[in-house]
Amino acid sequence: MGIAAYRAVLGTDRVRAVLLLGFVIRVPLWASMIVLTLHVVGGLDRSYSEAGLVTTLSTIALAVAGPWRGRMLDRIGLRATVAPQLVVLLAVWSVAPFVEYAVLLPLVVVSGLATVPTFSIVRQSLIASVDDEHRTAALSLDALATEISFMIGPVLGVLVATWIGTEWSLLGFQMVGVLGGVLLFVVNPPLVAPAAAGLVPAIGRVRGWWSPTVVAVLICGAAATIVLTATDLGVVAALRAMEHPSSIGWVLAVWGLGSAIGALVYGAMHRTVSVFVLLGLLAATTVPVALATDRLQLAALLFVCGIFCAPTITATADTLSRIVPASVLGEVMGWHGVAFTVGSAVGAPLAGIAIDHRGWQGAFVLASLVALAMAAIGWLAARLEPEPRCPNTGR
Repeated sequence: MGIAAYRAVLGTDRVRAVLLLGFVIRVPLWASMIVLTLHVVGGLDRSYSEAGLVTTLSTIALAVAGPWRGRMLDRIGLRATVAPQLVVLLAVWSVAPFVEYAVLLPLVVVSGLATVPTFSIVRQSLIASVDDEHRTAALSLDALATEISFMIGPVLGVLVATWIGTEWSLLGFQMVGVLGGVLLFVVNPPLVAPAAAGLVPAIGRVRGWWSPTVVAVLICGAAATIVLTATDLGVVAALRAMEHPSSIGWVLAVWGLGSAIGALVYGAMHRTVSVFVLLGLLAATTVPVALATDRLQLAALLFVCGIFCAPTITATADTLSRIVPASVLGEVMGWHGVAFTVGSAVGAPLAGIAIDHRGWQGAFVLASLVALAMAAIGWLAARLEPEPRCPNTGR
């Protein structure tokens, strides 16, 4: 398939529009996350622990809302789902940057519950816009766009916050995010392929999408996020220990570059690689990072393990889209997001414990061992059921 797959995918007007829209929406999303932390610590003169509480509450709200937001997308469509969320977000972020900490906390929870499920919408639309042969390539391009937006967003957030202050920058980025939601409402990209639209099962039968394989893939998503979160914290701890904290930015960028290249290679491959194999490779290549003795070795080893980051994340979404009915894909993508949230919530304290007891090397080793174990458990869980007939590919 190679480069021809990307040529075919990017030759579709709808795909180009969705990828561009997803990128434009995600940049202010990443920017607002870092600005919110800066606002709590600097603008409100609170501790990092209190800033962490804001992030935790927002994350919990996002996790709780994910599945039911996805179910709404499946049942009432994009516009009916997004419209009330945009009204709530507009109201919340019109005042949240200017209130005291105690008032900000519940507002952040409300915002998390009402956040537009951009990631799910973009992935669903891409899946609906391409045929089965080009699905992996389309999702890999989305992973690449996500990586690039993640590299740009936080840097842009810090620059703007330094320039105009955290209150107005937070307001600005959140309003741009709302505008992105409005664009989604206007464009209204299809979330179900025309061929699958007529295959919607009765609501009473939809619950049958839960299976050992689905659970196994969600476990892989959580495990991958554990590794990514632990790696993020491990890099910070490693460079501080090496007395090169100023190198954190470019070292993480090298890691992200490896992930971006991995996404491009994975999407162009002629055959699909099992998500369990990819998770195993991600974990196995992350362990040697603990052997680095200087920042150049650290960056080189991170580049290698980064190659498997985006492909593993992409494979979880790709696999789920092939084994569940199209009529419940929104809800499934919601649970997909929950798996990532759980992974982040577990990965951070796990890495912290490892760093406290074994040094920065422990973060890479412990998270990788956990991921290897979860890859094995996931593979065994998937083996408990026979090869399913894929609802979304007809195979």
